[in-house]
Amino acid sequence: MKRPPLLPALLVPLALLLSACSGASSASTSTAGSGGGTDGKGSLTLDVGDQKGGSEAVLRAAGELDDLTYKIHWSTFTSGPPLLEAVNAKAVDIGGVGNTPPVFAAGAGSKIKVVSASHGTASGDTILVPKDSKLSDPARLKGRSVAVAQGSSAHYNLVATLRRAGLDLSDIKVKYLQPADALAAFTAGKVDAWAVWDPYTSQVLRARQGRVLSDGNGLSNGLAFQVAAPDALADRKKSAAIKDYLDRLRRAQDWVFRHPEQWAKVWAKDTGLPYEVALDAVKRTNGTRVTVAVDKGAIASEQKIADTFTELKLIPRKVDFGDFVDPRFNGGLPASTTAPRTYPKGS
Repeated sequence: MKRPPLLPALLVPLALLLSACSGASSASTSTAGSGGGTDGKGSLTLDVGDQKGGSEAVLRAAGELDDLTYKIHWSTFTSGPPLLEAVNAKAVDIGGVGNTPPVFAAGAGSKIKVVSASHGTASGDTILVPKDSKLSDPARLKGRSVAVAQGSSAHYNLVATLRRAGLDLSDIKVKYLQPADALAAFTAGKVDAWAVWDPYTSQVLRARQGRVLSDGNGLSNGLAFQVAAPDALADRKKSAAIKDYLDRLRRAQDWVFRHPEQWAKVWAKDTGLPYEVALDAVKRTNGTRVTVAVDKGAIASEQKIADTFTELKLIPRKVDFGDFVDPRFNGGLPASTTAPRTYPKGS
């Protein structure tokens, strides 16, 4: 039986998952302790920036919010860049983003410090083409139209993929579109390819609307970060709470890898993703993450991204990414080059 087409409307809730791309600066807030055991003891409140289906959801699912000694006030953002704007404005103490927003925040001179990293596979960072496309390799993208969210991790993956194929951005027709608009253009045949990330990759593949031309393995660093406000780190009590919070995130990520089906159900309910798509994305990308140190390797990898966007004149000045890192919580964590976890094929 033919599967029904995946409608663009299904992308509406997923707009809240855009950790890698720019977006509106709106955010919703909730007081820790509004339910589920997040009302910690003590007078300290940690202001945490989050995205739908992000840190709060995974911590709650893993039972890591049940014995807090401090309170958490959650602010939910539509994407990484406005979350980092809030960190810069001291409205948020810490929050999680993908590998590209910190680069752009650094380029803008924001007051931020990267304090934690996780390393996952880049299999979900893809360039998709329609299922019946005759394109067989990235070199054949020359002269073709490609949709991508400007300044996103997919943007960098597209640039790196083209360069490996001997092409530049100027060799293709770039269509800067956010995912909901890009999906509509992709399914309507208005673009030849779409550079995107999970869970959008899993959504398109599950609906059989496209296939992978190339992925980010060997090109994208697969890193994601927790970014804190310098003033919060300078506060002894808040710094201790941040360390505890990061430890809980690490344990929760370990729980996700051990319980992919259980997490996929929670993630699907929280975001509106179909369960099958959520599970695909967990096993392809989301569940593969390992908490790693923000070390010289991670800094060098991010510096490469920063230099690329500076060269493209999308970042206005030279960035020394190491100036935006605080390694105080690295102790005992594996190197950033530690291989991500993977699920057995067919599982």
